[in-house]
Amino acid sequence: MEDLLICRCEGVCLAKILQSINEGATSVQGVKKRTRAGMGYCQGRTCQPILRDLLKEKVGTNSITQLQKAQAPVRPIRLGDL
Repeated sequence: MEDLLICRCEGVCLAKILQSINEGATSVQGVKKRTRAGMGYCQGRTCQPILRDLLKEKVGTNSITQLQKAQAPVRPIRLGDL
């Protein structure tokens, strides 16, 4: 179960997310900064609800102060195209 893939875009497994929570992450942003979960193409649209549920279970609802804001996906372009 620890190798369960939570963030498909960045390849972050459940074990890494749980480790970040055990090391002090108390918000989606805290987990994101430690693991890169939510930094891929979907910008957390897929994994953010799972992260919120994990944080509620492990930390409690009162400790979750800031949620990640979903952003539109951005595609890289070559400098020559600019």
